[in-house]
Amino acid sequence: MDAFSSTFLSTVPPSTKLRSPATVTRSTSPPSYVPRRYISSVRIEEKPPTTTTTTRTRTQQPQPPPPPTSYASPSVVAKKRVEPKLSTTIFNTFDDIINKFIDPPIRPSVDPRHVLSQNFAPVDELPPTPCEVIQGSLPPCLDGAYIRNGPNPQFLPRGPYHLFDGDGMLHSIRISNGNATLCSRYVKTYKYSIEKQMGSPVLPNVFSGFNGLTAAATRGALSAVRILTGEFNPVNGIGLANTSLAFFGNRLYALGESDLPYSIRLTSTGDVETLGRVDFDGKLFMSMTAHPKIDAETGEAFAFRYGPVPPYLTYFYFDANGNKKPDVPIFSMTRPSFLHDFAITNKYAIFADIQIGMNPMDMIFGGGSPVGADPAKVPRIGVIPRYAKDESEMRWFDVPGFNVIHAVNAWDEDDGNAIVMLAPNILSVEHTMERMELVHALVEKVRIDLRTGIVTRHPVSARNLDFAVLNPAYVGKKNRYVYAAVGDPMPKIAGVVKLDVGNGERKECTVGSRMFGACCYGGEPFFVAKEPENPEADEDDGYVVSYVHNENTGESRFLVMDAKSPNLDIVAAVRLPRRVPYGFHGLFVRETDLQKL
Repeated sequence: MDAFSSTFLSTVPPSTKLRSPATVTRSTSPPSYVPRRYISSVRIEEKPPTTTTTTRTRTQQPQPPPPPTSYASPSVVAKKRVEPKLSTTIFNTFDDIINKFIDPPIRPSVDPRHVLSQNFAPVDELPPTPCEVIQGSLPPCLDGAYIRNGPNPQFLPRGPYHLFDGDGMLHSIRISNGNATLCSRYVKTYKYSIEKQMGSPVLPNVFSGFNGLTAAATRGALSAVRILTGEFNPVNGIGLANTSLAFFGNRLYALGESDLPYSIRLTSTGDVETLGRVDFDGKLFMSMTAHPKIDAETGEAFAFRYGPVPPYLTYFYFDANGNKKPDVPIFSMTRPSFLHDFAITNKYAIFADIQIGMNPMDMIFGGGSPVGADPAKVPRIGVIPRYAKDESEMRWFDVPGFNVIHAVNAWDEDDGNAIVMLAPNILSVEHTMERMELVHALVEKVRIDLRTGIVTRHPVSARNLDFAVLNPAYVGKKNRYVYAAVGDPMPKIAGVVKLDVGNGERKECTVGSRMFGACCYGGEPFFVAKEPENPEADEDDGYVVSYVHNENTGESRFLVMDAKSPNLDIVAAVRLPRRVPYGFHGLFVRETDLQKL
């Protein structure tokens, strides 16, 4: 394939009613992408349809059973759009004053005209719509759904907006018998439903709304008044569920680390439904990481939460049935840190206390974000037994200059007396929040000798790599192959590389590569094994999948690549009926697991 530089004609599906726990009615005619450097409105005009894509009829499947009963449902459910109350109009007026005169979006990193330009611009919801396989054929092992999460603001931001601030939208491609169906739906969080009912944002954006003491004070006061007058109840959640997905305990969850998980279901037609916010029978409090680790052998899920008040880190896990086990508070973390991801081995859980954390002084005196880098802090790695009852065996190891946002994997060596961790190290950590295009992430292999405390490390590739994945069966176990996204620069992803990290030599480990072509950018890759139940199958016997967008033509595609081949040869390409914006993390769920939902 030649990076799909040809012009395309999209299919426009009919409008449908949105089915969700909030019973919200919404227009679902999808807008197509009009390339431009900046946008002046979140919604982009739809081009009239010029052709129709046809595909074979999918076999209808039985409806899943009713959802579980442990949902923490919102006390206020958005039934329909209503005219705003006088108080809401007044609050919105004050919000406009703050955004225009007190804290306007001056910096590019929080200017929505810049942040939401090109294929970062949001799209409307899309009901299940047939897709056209334009190259090759979809392998039988892909029967199921690839779902990718990402930010997609419901309303045009009236003030500062950061890339991390958008409402979560799931882009699902359902595959059955060689046919594909695309569906894009918002995660119906409490925040999304309330703001849809009111017709405007209610709470300020977390990553961009509190830059400087004056902005934080005014927006904080306005939010407090909205809460006191009953417009919003934070007890029901403030999160966006815009980061990732996880499947454990026979349930599928949309995740964002500022809130509880939201349970998701895919219907037999390929539609995506939000079932509700889940607190696991009242045992999960406040929030959970968007990067739980699933042990493929035991079915257990390991997770944590972090926050601005002690304990700054709390570790916990779920058994194979999805039952949450007791919290393990980690008080040896003495200051708040940005703990986005972690790793597990057969014996341990591993956390990275990095230089990014709460930075109130820069917010007060420098007008910066409350989350920022502290160059004086020495990063460290914390190791705790996987099934710890308390933090008594938690150990910390200083690792200067090692700043981890995403972990790839970890495993035990020397009968559990050593740990090896793979992770991209953010070299220019001070740019992580404000200037992502200046960030360079170097994948490193770090080894910790638990007997001597000696830490050794070396890079496995010199390229700018992040969003790295592996065969899910090898999570927590020694793996050989890694598939990583190539930043060009971040957050745009220009291709995928395959790394062979199995040898002990300190050299460039790239053994495979697929660049998407000029003006073509993708997302996080995901590995799907051909024979997941075959213990004799090669680790790299499978496919790498990703959404890819051509900024010249406005066309998006779903690519399936041969994970074994040195060029990551394209096995199948699916033309999507409309563009899929750039996003964050995805997950492939097999048909057998979808039936369990």
